[in-house]
Amino acid sequence: MSAANSQSLQDARPIQISDAYAESVRAPLTPSASFAPMAIAAVVAILHLLTDSRYGFHRDELQFLSDGRHLAWGYVVYPPLTPFLAHIAFSVFGASLLGFRLFAILAQFAATVITGRMARDLGGHRLAQGAAALAIAVTPISIHYGTELIYSSFDYLWWILTAWFIIRLIRSQNPRWWIAIGAVLGLGLMTKYTIGIFVAGIVAALVFTPLRIYLRSRWLWMGIALTFLIVSPNIVWQLRHHLISLHWMHSIHLRDLGMGRDKHFILAQFLICANFFATPLWIAGLVACLRSSRFRPYRPLVWMYLTPLVLLMLMRARDYYLAPSYPMLLAVGAVVAENWLGDLRPLRQRITVGSFFTLVVLYGLLAVVQVVPVFASGKLRAFTLAHSIDLRDEIGWPELVQTIATVRDSLPASSQANSAVLVGNYGEAGAVELYGPSYYLPPLITGTNSGWIRGYPGFQPSTLIVVGLTRATADGWFPDCRAAAQVTNSLGIANPETDPVRSTILICGPPRLPWPIFWQQFHSFG
Repeated sequence: MSAANSQSLQDARPIQISDAYAESVRAPLTPSASFAPMAIAAVVAILHLLTDSRYGFHRDELQFLSDGRHLAWGYVVYPPLTPFLAHIAFSVFGASLLGFRLFAILAQFAATVITGRMARDLGGHRLAQGAAALAIAVTPISIHYGTELIYSSFDYLWWILTAWFIIRLIRSQNPRWWIAIGAVLGLGLMTKYTIGIFVAGIVAALVFTPLRIYLRSRWLWMGIALTFLIVSPNIVWQLRHHLISLHWMHSIHLRDLGMGRDKHFILAQFLICANFFATPLWIAGLVACLRSSRFRPYRPLVWMYLTPLVLLMLMRARDYYLAPSYPMLLAVGAVVAENWLGDLRPLRQRITVGSFFTLVVLYGLLAVVQVVPVFASGKLRAFTLAHSIDLRDEIGWPELVQTIATVRDSLPASSQANSAVLVGNYGEAGAVELYGPSYYLPPLITGTNSGWIRGYPGFQPSTLIVVGLTRATADGWFPDCRAAAQVTNSLGIANPETDPVRSTILICGPPRLPWPIFWQQFHSFG
C-alpha cells in the first residue's frame, strides 16, 4: 500500500476527541426505525395532494415560473435552484398546480421523516421518533411550506438534512460526513442565502466545542471546497451583476422594518416556527445538550441554534427564518421525554403521551384551517381566506390576464400592432407570461427584480397597457393615460390586485423619457 493511500485511510478513521467525550458518544446501538414518521409524513402529504390545487398559483410561484423560463445561474431575489425546479415541474406537468407543487410536498415529507431519523440516531425508540416527526409535520410553517413551491420549502429541508448529517458525524466520529454536509450546504446556498446564518452557527460549533478537532481534517476542507464548487456559478453571476442581490436584500429589509415585520420575532418562535404544544420538547432538547452528560457530545446543536437566533434578532429579520433550526432540538427533546416517561407509572405515561399528542394535533389542525384551502365554500372557507394572505394571493390571475386581453382587443389595429403590456410587480409579470400566450398578448415589460435585467423589447412600443401602477405613478412616467378596465375576480376576494389604488388598467403613450434613460430609472425591487 502506498504512503498516500495509507494516509487517506488513516484520515477517514473516527477521530477520538477525548476519552470522556468518546465514552459519552458510545450510547447503545441505534434502535430500529419506526414506521410512525413515514406514516405521519404521508398523512400530511395526502392532505396537500387533496387540497393544493384548490385556487391558483401564488404570486411568488409566478415569479419562479417566470424566472424558470429564463434559466440563469442567478436572479435578483434568489439563487437559481428553485427556478430550475419550477422549470422542471412546469416542463413535466404543465400548468397543473398539483404537479407544480409536488417538489414542495416531497420536501416537507422528507423533512418530517428525517426529523424522526434524527431522534432514532440519538437513541430514541418508537415514541421519540413519532413525537419528533409529528411535532414537525403539524408545525404551522411546515404545513405552509407544503402548499406552495417557494424557496423556503427547500431551504427548510436543507437545514434539517445538514443537522442530521452533523448528528451522524458526532455519533460516528467519521470525518467523511463533512463531504455530505458540504454538499447539502452548497445546495442550500443555491436555494436561499439565509442558510448562511446557519453556516455561522456551524462555524461557531467548530470553534467552541470539541468539534474543533476536525479543523485539521482534510475531509472538512474537502467539504468546504465542495460547497464553494457548487455555489461558484452563482458567485460569478453575482459578481457580473454587481452583487445586485445584496441591494435587493437591503431594500426589502428596509421595507419590512417599515411594515413592522420584526416586532413579533420571539412570539413567532413559539406560535409559528414550532408547534406551540411541542415547546417543552425543543426546550428540553436545548437544555439537555447543555447540561446532560448523555447529550453532551451534541452541544454543537446549541451553537447551531443560538448563533442564528442572536444574529437574526440583531438583524431584525423576519421571524420565520429560524424555523428550520427547531427540528434538531425537537429530536433531542423527544428522546429526553421518552427517557423521562420510562420513570412514570403506566397510567401516568398514557395520560401524558395522550395529552401531548392530542394537543399537538389540535394545534396542527388549527394551523391547517388557517393556511390550507381545505374548504371549498361556506364560513370555514371564509375563515381560511381571512387568515391567509398567501391564499388570497392565489386568486384572480387568469381573470387579470383575460381583462388585459379585453383591453388589447379594444385598441385600434394600428395601436395593437405597436403595443406592449407593462406591469408593476412580479406576480403580474409571471401571470402574463403564463396565461398571455393563449390570448396572443403583446410583449411583456417589467422593471421588477430580474425582469429589469432582461430588459425591454427590441422595438419601442408607442402604446402601453399599464397594469398595477397607481394613476399618479403612471401619469408621472407616461403621457395621455386613460382608464380602460378594472381588475376584479370572480370570488370577490380582496387582494393586492384588486386594491382600488392600483387596480385600474390604463392605456398610455410611450415613456416621457427616451427608452434607454427611462429603463435605467424604472428599476424596482419587490
